[in-house]
Amino acid sequence: MNILRNTASALLAAMAILGSMPTLADSTTERLDALQKRLERLEDANEVEIVQRTYGYFVDKAMWAEVADLFAESGTYEIGGRGVFIGPKRVLEYLRVGLGTERPVEGRLINHMQFQPIVTVSEDGRTAQLRMKALVMSSGGWGDVIYENCYVKENGIWKIASIRAPFVMYSSNDGWAKVTTPNTRPESFLPPPDRMPTEIYLTYPSQYIVPFHYPHPVTGKPYEGARTDQAAERIQAQ
Repeated sequence: MNILRNTASALLAAMAILGSMPTLADSTTERLDALQKRLERLEDANEVEIVQRTYGYFVDKAMWAEVADLFAESGTYEIGGRGVFIGPKRVLEYLRVGLGTERPVEGRLINHMQFQPIVTVSEDGRTAQLRMKALVMSSGGWGDVIYENCYVKENGIWKIASIRAPFVMYSSNDGWAKVTTPNTRPESFLPPPDRMPTEIYLTYPSQYIVPFHYPHPVTGKPYEGARTDQAAERIQAQ
């Protein structure tokens, strides 16, 4: 981050010099402006990633108040199929009531390891999106999570605008993929959500590809995701 700031400072100094040299082409100044903007977006992406990685460290140790403080005032939280919780106070209630005692407890494991972040920052630098994978290793079992999150910059500080984290696989400690856990079951988990889950689907062995917020990096074509189940139809028929 310091390298980015130092580079940006050097660019600003160069721009100041160019301002006193009218013989240089305007295109040079425009190129420097473009480079400065690009550096700012790279720094934004780095800060967004820091927010998300810090979230993972807080979850690891049940630091629920610290997790809630990462959210914007209207931020939303949707984990698995437990519905949508709106605002930091409801995020904190979900964590304390649904996941238990704050801070580490003897014998409880909530390891939350995050990988493969892809950050997309808007042109104006006010919002961003992130896709990331997480491997959850807990006292209750193993889980494979895909994050598709949104972030907002408020008064120069990046905050979580929304977390959507579908579990695409969840298995008990008996072994990988021995049990298929229905994803959409907010009625089985307190507290009740503010909104129902965004989408109904089944976890492994059914396959669910969480929609990508960004297009294919080579072809530029959007990819909305895919699934092998008919979870909505199955659940509604029950």
